[in-house]
Amino acid sequence: MSRYALYLGCTVPVRALNYEMSARKVAERLGIELVDVDDFSCCGFPAKPLDWKAGLLMSARNLALAEERGLDILTLCSACTGTLTDANHRLKEDAELRAWANEQLADLGHSYKGTVRVRHIARVLYEEIGVERLRQEVTVSLDDFGFAPHYGCHYLKPSHLFDGFDDPENPQSLSRLIEATGARVVRYEDETQCCGGGVLGFDAETALLMTKQKLDHVTVAKADAMVLICPFCSIMYEANQRRVESTYETEYKLPVLYYTQVLGLAMGFSLEEMGIKLNRVKPRKLIERIKSAGLQTSDSG
Repeated sequence: MSRYALYLGCTVPVRALNYEMSARKVAERLGIELVDVDDFSCCGFPAKPLDWKAGLLMSARNLALAEERGLDILTLCSACTGTLTDANHRLKEDAELRAWANEQLADLGHSYKGTVRVRHIARVLYEEIGVERLRQEVTVSLDDFGFAPHYGCHYLKPSHLFDGFDDPENPQSLSRLIEATGARVVRYEDETQCCGGGVLGFDAETALLMTKQKLDHVTVAKADAMVLICPFCSIMYEANQRRVESTYETEYKLPVLYYTQVLGLAMGFSLEEMGIKLNRVKPRKLIERIKSAGLQTSDSG
């Protein structure tokens, strides 16, 4: 069994409990032990534009906490992944910067040594568990469904941080993971387009327009749902979907699912265990499919 320090970040515990629930269940079934580290804090992403050293130090502290436990970090949020990975890379490569960080960390009783890795759960599933093993775990084939993958910006970019994992311009890993569940991958225009979340705080109009464009493209492609791996992307496509509908006088009703939810349902977990009731846009076709397979528990959908 592989062991990881589970890094939830700020957004998942507050706005993506269904992601956490499904990730924990799937990991346990696949023999991945997720260790909670109560002292983990914000990765530093929000601080970087204002004070990059402050942001770096926040990351360094989290990295040091995992090192102290002899564990690599498993992340659910793509932005957290990128932020922690970037800090890890900088600190390993720059001895002077590392010395400065350790001087600051010493006041907190910590030390960064550069022995930890940071890995997104999707990458762990793809590289360490493998598509073939995932196929073997599927008990409810989702071959009736077509899902549109959304990779987002921080999962693979900047590419030099991720050891050549996947192609940032033509990514395939999430698509292969979706196919492992038996589902069909729906291709659509501008698959690698940003969700708009990065500019939401200072230009909501542009952010929502970016969200709308992808929702339009996925709808035209007739996908049953969008599948993604980042909580903030979900905020844009699901939590803000009604806002986009109201602003642009349109309607989508497009379900947005975390990959771990899709995988978990294919593995035979119930709707309740996968937190489907917490999804704002209910994937009604998928709910009916799972119910018909006799896997429904107390969740009413």
